[in-house]
Amino acid sequence: MNILLSYVLILIVILLILFGIIYLSFWIPKKLGNRKLGIIISRILTLVVVLLILSFVFDDYLFFKSDVKKYLSEHKIELNDDFKILHNENGGVRDYYHKFEIEISDLDKERLIEQIKSADNFTDTISGHFYFPQEKERFIGKLSTINYEKPREFKIEYFKPNGKGIAPTYRIISISKLDNKLVFEDIID
Repeated sequence: MNILLSYVLILIVILLILFGIIYLSFWIPKKLGNRKLGIIISRILTLVVVLLILSFVFDDYLFFKSDVKKYLSEHKIELNDDFKILHNENGGVRDYYHKFEIEISDLDKERLIEQIKSADNFTDTISGHFYFPQEKERFIGKLSTINYEKPREFKIEYFKPNGKGIAPTYRIISISKLDNKLVFEDIID
């Protein structure tokens, strides 16, 4: 069966279950003689379901500077000056990704590039597009971080196995040499 069709069927089943719960939250109190309680409970549950659906739909618009600072602080990156969120996207069902792009100040850019270049794990010999090879053991091992320079950007790659059967944490932070853009990518596959 087509994978997209199976996801659509799963979504339909989940929605039917949610609507069934909402209907039962109205019907059971009504049968017990408490119609107003049933209306109140079913409206509250409807509101919760609608807010949950809207939070998934508008997730990209509910991404703030505080979220950017939280993600970057996990990698010991601190922005001292104001910045602008240029782009934010996330998605995927089996292969989840989250990517945002921000415009940073000249001072923050210079400081972050110097921070990357002066790190103990800085290297300037990268043979492929990414540093970590695909054949690396994905589920066991220890956290790996590497800082390196490419022709157009400075990068920080972060790889952390999370245990057998759990997708590893793989993050790439890029700082452009051409302009003041910082790109953060979180990839779970």
